[in-house]
Amino acid sequence: MLEIEQIHLSDLYSNNEKIVDYQRERYDNLNKNFQKAFGEQQVKYFSSPGRTEISGNHTDHNGGIVIAASINLDSIACAAESDSGIEIYSDGFDKPFIVNINNLEPIENEAGTTNAIIRGITSGLIKKGFNIGSFKACITSDVLIGSGLSSSASIEVLIGTIFNHLYNEGKIPPEEIATIGQYSENEFFKKPCGLMDQIACSKGGIISIDFEDKDKPLVNKIDFDFDKEGYSLLFVHTGGSHINLTDDYAAIPKEMKTIASAFGKKVCREIEFDDFLANINKIRDKVSDRAILRTYHFLRENERVIKQVEALRKNDFNTFLELVNDSGNSSFKWLQNIYSGNDVSYQPVSLVLAMTENFINELGEGACRIHGGGFEGTIQVFLPSSSAESFKKYITNIFEDYSVLNLTIRQAGAVRVTEI
Repeated sequence: MLEIEQIHLSDLYSNNEKIVDYQRERYDNLNKNFQKAFGEQQVKYFSSPGRTEISGNHTDHNGGIVIAASINLDSIACAAESDSGIEIYSDGFDKPFIVNINNLEPIENEAGTTNAIIRGITSGLIKKGFNIGSFKACITSDVLIGSGLSSSASIEVLIGTIFNHLYNEGKIPPEEIATIGQYSENEFFKKPCGLMDQIACSKGGIISIDFEDKDKPLVNKIDFDFDKEGYSLLFVHTGGSHINLTDDYAAIPKEMKTIASAFGKKVCREIEFDDFLANINKIRDKVSDRAILRTYHFLRENERVIKQVEALRKNDFNTFLELVNDSGNSSFKWLQNIYSGNDVSYQPVSLVLAMTENFINELGEGACRIHGGGFEGTIQVFLPSSSAESFKKYITNIFEDYSVLNLTIRQAGAVRVTEI
């Protein structure tokens, strides 16, 4: 039987015995894969959750405030020290990912690959003054790829956590593991991501993150239980993927920062809202209208997050839900991250948002919004638990190839699992 350091399997996944048994089997199968690939060895086990962005859509990269949480879907690994670099087998790939830890500079033709992520994390650990070493591992994940639930950040944090416990006695703070993951994705994978995803995966629970100081973001736990409110957190997955949307994502922080620059600032967090309104006409010859709209979203969204944190701390759930809907409307109209510019006639997220809003309006309660980076992937829905099943049937009757996930908030971030 597996047990987790100071945490039981039920704390990570569920109190349901069937679910716990399934997870135990998942770890056992991973161990069998490891022994098959590398021979009989003693291994250690690790788990890193996916994450949900609850509020603060596309604000972290401009010094904003977000609410995020880890979820019950996760990436897991079994690993053992070795003396021959890093070798990782992952479900779905025939060949292992192999990285020479004596070569930790970015490799041009490696950008966008898992090898780049592994190399970047190893490099980041050294730059931060932490220990590295060789290891062998097998990993698997049920965090849906390209869904907006941060499958990439979950893997980054998982790899950082392996290093943490194999070579650093588990002493690296979760925030440091997160920043190393972001460094790897920015500098080696070559994707201009923010830091929210990695912190949420690494830290665990519901948290607010203030990125005013990007090098030392302020992270605070929020003690709130959606289940106690009689509400479920659901995600509709359209089947779309974020994998080929890097340009769409990169344009958002880039455009926001053109506005900041027009005001003599570095990021939008430094702009005063009244000053922004008073000078829109003066800056239109320097920047695009979409950049102005996206900055308007940022400034209002940042105010909204502060109100949502306060509402959750006061158990004012109705106000929180109203602000979720407001955030969704702002993302759709002003941020404009609902469909990709690659093909504006293809709008599955817009369509499922419309149908979900119709369901909520007829029900008379609930909230929905785009989830995560947007453009493709998932939407987020808050509904009374008593209506969750009827919503699933409603959506899958309209969209036969869509899936509806009922997720829970996981209180633990990335952790080491004790040996079997």
